[in-house]
Amino acid sequence: IFMSIKLVVFDIAGTTIQDETGVMEAFRSTLKKNGYDVPMKEVAQVMGYKKIEAIAILLENNEPDKSKITPERIGTIHTDFVNHMISFYQNSPAIAIFPHAEDTFRKLHDCGIKVGLNTGFTRAIADTIINRLQWQEKGLVDYLTASDEVENGRPHPYMINKMMQAFGIIDPAEVAKVGDTEVDVREGQNAGCKYVIGITTGSFTREELELYHPTHIIDDIAEVIDIVTH
Repeated sequence: IFMSIKLVVFDIAGTTIQDETGVMEAFRSTLKKNGYDVPMKEVAQVMGYKKIEAIAILLENNEPDKSKITPERIGTIHTDFVNHMISFYQNSPAIAIFPHAEDTFRKLHDCGIKVGLNTGFTRAIADTIINRLQWQEKGLVDYLTASDEVENGRPHPYMINKMMQAFGIIDPAEVAKVGDTEVDVREGQNAGCKYVIGITTGSFTREELELYHPTHIIDDIAEVIDIVTH
């Protein structure tokens, strides 16, 4: 029997919102302020992670004195980052949405498919973005969840599981995941999604995404429609 897709879960930064570099810059400058000069390429590799975990990973790689890597220190850097991002999204003149993102949400709804958003950000940052874009008020997005609302962020499948539960979806073969990083792909795979779609508009190139074997790699969010409705 053909299981049709009932839910598509999209990542936010780098997938639906064009500011992966803004996020990476904020991340870098927060680390720099705290004494760590981390190359952009290294920051890019941890982008899809829950941000507090991303900070822990980067400190492990950049702090020779492991005794300095305390939960307090990681927490301080994370708080700095969250405050930085909230003011960035509140004050940045325009939050740039990828071309075709809103249109893709509408077309999915026309096909009776739910649209979910998930993120490695905290709920406070995610709300700042989505409230400003009014996506829930406009009926473009049905559900939003963030990495601090579940036991573990990506690559664990908990954010997707939470959304499936909210919609009463039992079979992950009725779900597709779309994201721009390694952990987005692994999250979709761990959740058992039928389609795990890597997109090249964020911090990973096509070649980098290929290493994780998503079911599809696309260059434009509009391509999601054909994949999930064929």
